[in-house]
Amino acid sequence: MLNAVYEHEQGPTEVSYDEYHQARLADGSIRPPIVGGIGVDAVSVTTGGGLGRARHPGPGWRRLRRTDLAHRTGDPVVPDGLVPSYRCFPSAKKEGSRPLGMIPPAEGSLDRETWNRLITVLARYSPAGPDTRCLAYYSPLTLGATDFDDLHVRAGRLGDAEILYDQSEADFSPSNLWADDRSWVLCTDYDLWATKVAGSPALVNALLNDSEIEAVRLPWAH
Repeated sequence: MLNAVYEHEQGPTEVSYDEYHQARLADGSIRPPIVGGIGVDAVSVTTGGGLGRARHPGPGWRRLRRTDLAHRTGDPVVPDGLVPSYRCFPSAKKEGSRPLGMIPPAEGSLDRETWNRLITVLARYSPAGPDTRCLAYYSPLTLGATDFDDLHVRAGRLGDAEILYDQSEADFSPSNLWADDRSWVLCTDYDLWATKVAGSPALVNALLNDSEIEAVRLPWAH
């Protein structure tokens, strides 16, 4: 399942996130962060996008399906041998930065709308529907350093799993969610733009054909 991309209704702009950032530095609107006595902006590129939870940005924005972006740019949705990440859609970048009129996918977390829809689909293909017992795990990478050695597993009903998106100690959707009977499992990688789903053929086909979830099958990513 692919994390959501959003585009402004006025369409893409020629100005990139990095060009906008550099213009604000030049006019004094912002100051560059200093690390080790070096201005970070002097050696970095503002690419756009970020880490963690995301949701529809509100009026004036629309979801841009990756298949539509592929038709526009000529890039594949996911190049052969790769997984969904910042390396995808190189033609939509300008010197390493995305256009300002586009909000790239968040890394390491499903967006809220996809997460909520996913719970609905999982309940339809789970042994006890919304009463299916499931477990959720949050990787230490998604938590504060002081929590690194703690156990971060939650157990409960699948029908209540929407609330996991708002766990106060994590800024990400769960890294793993799985049915107690192991009939399906999800894996969200901290560095990627997607969540891997393993389950029955019926569940996989439902996700691939869902009108709200954008999903692809990657035969090389097992």
